[in-house]
Parts: sequence; structure tokens; C-alpha cells
Amino acid sequence: MEAYVERLAVELDGEFQKVNPETVCAFVAEPVVGAALGCVPSVPGYFKAMKAVCEKYGALMIFDEVMCGMGRTGTMHAWQQEDVIPDIQTIAKGLGGGYVPIAGLIVGNRVTEALDGGTGQFIHGQTYQAHPMVCAAALEVQRIIQKQDLVTEARGLGRLLESKLRETFATHPQVGNIRGRGLLWALEFVKARASKEPFDPVLAVAMAVHNEGILQVPGIMMYPGVGSADGRKGDHIIIAPPYTVTAEEIEMIVAAARKAVDSAFKRILAVDRSTS
Repeated sequence: MEAYVERLAVELDGEFQKVNPETVCAFVAEPVVGAALGCVPSVPGYFKAMKAVCEKYGALMIFDEVMCGMGRTGTMHAWQQEDVIPDIQTIAKGLGGGYVPIAGLIVGNRVTEALDGGTGQFIHGQTYQAHPMVCAAALEVQRIIQKQDLVTEARGLGRLLESKLRETFATHPQVGNIRGRGLLWALEFVKARASKEPFDPVLAVAMAVHNEGILQVPGIMMYPGVGSADGRKGDHIIIAPPYTVTAEEIEMIVAAARKAVDSAFKRILAVDRSTS
């Protein structure tokens, strides 16, 4: 693993050199990649190595935590599990708990001191910033999260969710990977576990599983995603229950997901065999 991280650091350093380090302002990444790859966490040491490259050339490290932040992965900020502090961080979904549309930017002193020009003022503005109703709702969400210690709950129940998903899908012939952190998990679908070969995008595997989950009783809403193998091929679904989920509900969620996956693949595999 250390050799792999070192190789990635060399690759990033090479990219800086390729484009001229003085033209690079920042390195942007999701600590746990959400919709694009389906809940992929970094390997240990990855972000520390990337941070070292950024510091070498004076570039900022920006973390997109719109999806994985604000408690979703078991700590308030996903980067707290990486032993790395970003210069800028985006936050959104967990900030308002889905009740209101709200997003924010957390900016470190290194950035504000550079932007204030010695005036001691960080001047910025957006059209709907400090919207009273939205801010009040988000503040109440955060108060409840803190009062009920829901981030700690997300961490503990996340371990249970992981355990149940692995117990249920570890040997499933069409599940190539089970990955995630906290209450943000994904199943990646493949033709066969041994080869990890993705399905033809024409089959729309992720959407088929998603639709099956909605239509069955009891129903389950999962987040379908595509392109996780090479940008075009690769199917996955995300399972991300609320922080208030119970252990009993996790059992129901995983059982419903298994039912949807099995039902969808009965049809998918029949179509795939007939066209191959």
C-alpha cells in the first residue's frame, strides 16, 4: 500500500511539472468519492501524500465534502479520518439534513489572510447568503445532531451497515465490490466476481436495480450510478440511510436491497445472455 501511495504522489508531482507548477492553484478531491465512483474511500496515507505535493509547490488542497461531509462518514468532516486539514472545504447536503437547500464554504486562515490584502477583512458575497429561514433550519438540524450525538451514531450504525452488507452480498456473483464509510455505502455490479468485468451500459444495470427497489414491497430508494469503471462502463448503487436510522431498520434496508438486486438480475442476465 505504501508503494502504491508513493506512486500516486509521483504521478501528481509529475502533473505539476507537466503543466508548470506556477500555473496550478489547487488540488481538488472528495475524501470519500460519492456519486461519481460510488462511495470510494482513499487508501491509507493517500491524502497526506497529496498534501505534501501541494505544499511543495504552494498549491491549495480543496476538499469537496458536499456528499461525504457533515457527519455522513462517521466524523463531522470526512477529512478528520485522513489526518489532513484542507485549505478550503465545501459543505452542503448534511448541513441542512435535506430539509432546506443550503451549502457553505469553510476557508482556512491561509486563504483568508491572502485575500484580505492586509485589511483584516475577508469580503465575499452570494445572492442568497445568510437566508434567514434556510439558516435557521440548518442551525436547528445541527443542534439536533449535536444534542443527540448523531455523528457518533452514524459511526456505530455505519459499522453495522457494513457488516450486514458484507454478510449479505460478499458472495453474490454480481457484486464485485462493497465499499464505503460511516452511513455511505455502495455495491458495485459486475458480470462475474472473479473478472470484475463491468456490464454493457446498454443494460442500464444500476437503474434496473434502483427501479426494482422502488417498485417492490417494502420499497427501498437507492442511488444509482454509472461510469465507475472507466467513465462509461461500471454500475453501482449507493445506500445511505439517515443518521437517525435504527439497527432494526438497517436489517430491513439490507434485506430490501438484496431482494431488489436478485429480482433485477433475473431479468438483466436473461437479456445479457440473449444478446451475447
